[in-house]
Amino acid sequence: MDICELKNIIEQAWDDNGLLEKSMYSDAVGEALRLLDCGQLRAAEPTAGGWQVNEWVKKAILLYFKVSKMEPLEAGPFRYHDKIPLKQDYAANGVRVVPNAVARYGAYLAKGVVMMPSYVNIGAYVDSGTMVDTWATVGSCAQIGKHVHLSGGVGIGGVLEPLQASPVIVEDHCFIGSRCIVVEGAHIETEAVLGANTVITASTHIVDVTASEPVVYKGRVPARSVVIPGSYTRHYPAGDYQVSCALIIGRRSESTDKKTSLNDVLREYDIS
Repeated sequence: MDICELKNIIEQAWDDNGLLEKSMYSDAVGEALRLLDCGQLRAAEPTAGGWQVNEWVKKAILLYFKVSKMEPLEAGPFRYHDKIPLKQDYAANGVRVVPNAVARYGAYLAKGVVMMPSYVNIGAYVDSGTMVDTWATVGSCAQIGKHVHLSGGVGIGGVLEPLQASPVIVEDHCFIGSRCIVVEGAHIETEAVLGANTVITASTHIVDVTASEPVVYKGRVPARSVVIPGSYTRHYPAGDYQVSCALIIGRRSESTDKKTSLNDVLREYDIS
């Protein structure tokens, strides 16, 4: 079955859930999840014109919840009760998974990914060489690039509904510091560095303070930016209060190796 045919069947089943009683439709849902699990299908993908959300893929995931039944799951001494099985075949795919790390079936982990005790949800895509550090979470359909470091306690938000909503995107070679939160379809461009505790949402003011006049972005951190938490004063009827924002305080240096520059840039700009 080619992708166009698979998409058409999924769209038909979405419009009429009763069709899922027929094997052709339920099998198509299963095939879509298999392709997601092995990385041949993505909920969002880069194109020549920018990132494209594949709404029909998100529909397939939601339909998979409908056709799947609650079943007991076992992983060593641990017991679960869920509709989605756990991911398998880590060794064959060259993925390192430390005990207590969990990835659900339908999430893709490329060769060289390291999962410390962490969680990757269904529909997520984690590319090669990326570190998902301790207690970090990668939400449903989030797209994580190559050689990204998601530090301890990072929260990458997920999205399945509304269907047109964009998943969180973290592009190649980014460093996401401890306890950062990136949600609501925020887009972290290539080689950006987020200092510890930075929060990026669709409405967060991301203020470039490196020139004489501030430049404000929303929902997108430009490539190679070094970002730290900040605040600005906002007037309300009850008075003036500080509102959280993010500050772009510099750019990654081009003179050092990418891995080295991750550490150097943190020291250079005194990020915790």
